[in-house]
Amino acid sequence: MISIFRLAAGAAAVCALAACTITLSPTGPTLHESKVIDADKFEMSRIELRMGAGELNLQGGSSQLLEADFQYNVPAWKPLVESNAATFRADVRISQPTGVSASGHAVNKWDLRISDRLPTNLIAHLGAGNAQMVLGSVDLENLEVHMGVGKLMLDLRGQPKRDYTANIEGGVGEAAIYVPNDEKIGVSATAKGGIGEISVEGLERGDHRWLSRGYDRAPVRIHLEVAGGVGAIRLIAQ
Repeated sequence: MISIFRLAAGAAAVCALAACTITLSPTGPTLHESKVIDADKFEMSRIELRMGAGELNLQGGSSQLLEADFQYNVPAWKPLVESNAATFRADVRISQPTGVSASGHAVNKWDLRISDRLPTNLIAHLGAGNAQMVLGSVDLENLEVHMGVGKLMLDLRGQPKRDYTANIEGGVGEAAIYVPNDEKIGVSATAKGGIGEISVEGLERGDHRWLSRGYDRAPVRIHLEVAGGVGAIRLIAQ
């Protein structure tokens, strides 16, 4: 569970960027909210997540566009789920309201499952906390993850249907990123950190990047760019 110090720090950081005033709110009983968005009429999706502080669990495997379960004990943190349906593309935005910090033991947890069927552009802005993202089954077109303070576990192991680019930016904390170790899937990765260790396993060092075995012959390729601030970055092909 995320400490109240880190939750408060995350909320403060988000508000600082938005130039807003922070309100201190007491915690209460844990509330549950759920949301389902049907996928039938869409051909592709764009999903944006904005969480100031908390715990995110995101994975594929849903028969719907989105299945979401939220738990929180600060009423003002009730997530906002917005969707705008174009003729063939679904635009979904899930955000935690800003400007509120907690005065007790805070709970803010998002459990999200998204479609494997729709080509998806996924963007996540995460302030403070832990994030676990298992996306190997998702038909990704593009991925962006921006972390503030905390830990990230990103699992991209699977059989992607198309080439895509993943950009990961970390602030303060640790990131572990798993990619496929499969000659049918080429992986090209660059990783740079500010203060912290970078370790790479299962990829070969090339000119200014790491490459999977058989990258040049692979019919599908993942282009990965990782940048960290303060903390350790682990990149593992397995």
